[in-house]
Amino acid sequence: MELKFPEDFYWGAATSSHQVEGGNFNDWTEWERQNAGRLAQEAKAAWQEWQTKLFPQMAEPKNYLSGRACDHYHYYEQDFDIAKQLNHNAHRFSVEWSRIEPEEGNFKQEEIEHYRQVIKTLRERGLEPFVTLWHWTNPVWVRDMGGWENKKTIYYFLRYVGKLADAFGDDVKFWLPINEPTVYAGQGYIIGAFPPGVKNIFTADKVLKNLMRAHKETFELLHKKFGDKVSVGSVHNLHYHTLYKRWNPLDNLAKRILEYIQNTRAINLFWSCSDFIGLNYYYRDTVKFVLGGRFGVADIENPNTEISDLGWDVFPEGIYYVLLSLKKYQKPVYITENGLADIEDKRRADFIREHLFWVHKAMENGVDVRGYFYWSLLDNFEWDKGFWPRFGLVEVNYQSLERKIRSSALVYAKICQENKIDA
Repeated sequence: MELKFPEDFYWGAATSSHQVEGGNFNDWTEWERQNAGRLAQEAKAAWQEWQTKLFPQMAEPKNYLSGRACDHYHYYEQDFDIAKQLNHNAHRFSVEWSRIEPEEGNFKQEEIEHYRQVIKTLRERGLEPFVTLWHWTNPVWVRDMGGWENKKTIYYFLRYVGKLADAFGDDVKFWLPINEPTVYAGQGYIIGAFPPGVKNIFTADKVLKNLMRAHKETFELLHKKFGDKVSVGSVHNLHYHTLYKRWNPLDNLAKRILEYIQNTRAINLFWSCSDFIGLNYYYRDTVKFVLGGRFGVADIENPNTEISDLGWDVFPEGIYYVLLSLKKYQKPVYITENGLADIEDKRRADFIREHLFWVHKAMENGVDVRGYFYWSLLDNFEWDKGFWPRFGLVEVNYQSLERKIRSSALVYAKICQENKIDA
């Protein structure tokens, strides 16, 4: 049976500046330098034996330094040639604020022009640009003034957005101001695994609200400038939550708390000032009530019948239920990230097909899904994990920078070309 997608459906992949460009100087590069040794030392205890054997580089400090990454900054034309070859008709990327404004008020015209060329290169190849304006990294001067804890950052962010809007003009239709605000607030300000490494729930709440205000004001700025010619969306990493024990009311309570923290609150904060919702979906969370657990009254204990190289529970059906939960907002939805860490490329093709099956089923049930972006086009620097997780449709040799198209990318290319999957 063939499952067809709409003729105007967007097919593509996603990247983010810090993870692929190389040569950045921002709050993350500073944090990497300070924490690479610690992360390498902790790796053996943090990961299972099969992971440490398969990825021995996780015990090396250099793994946690982004450095030149994939050097996409210089290879972007070649990389977009590959995307075109793979039949993509859209691409999501992010602009690096620290390149545009490395010092407060010092805007680098040559860097703005670089991203104008990135957009031009995409359009010349028939790929619609989806432009993310902030994907977790901040200029060092923003960090030094308190980052997103400081309301003044909203003003500076809007000034930066205005510069890009003036430069990009009508060449960009799809704007994504803020990437995964709850992940940033949670990892950076509750768990402390990301910079700035704070563990304070009240500070996290302040950061989330400031990000929301920045998104709302960006939404208003872009529509004031471009009217209905642009579409401005919010991007959220949403989880599918299941119960550890269906009959346990405490597990159910923990599940409802997590759903609110990780899913509902963020959507409710952002949806009214969003033309569309960007959904990033990777795995489910099977929730167990545990006082003093990782989430206060909750812990995650997944069945893990199938897992990624990162140990994430693979459950394609979950994307269907998450999409159904978004139906009530009556907004178009784009799958802005969905991917698998799989160095051997044995399961990635099935991962894509199975998730698209459930995406299509959600569309049959009335969810207005308009595009799918696999994460990621390239192997890249996966934040506090470094280089060892391999998500790319395209394999990257980090020594030679050679690109090699994986077999799963060809399966996805056929889906993009034919605009359908075989169920």
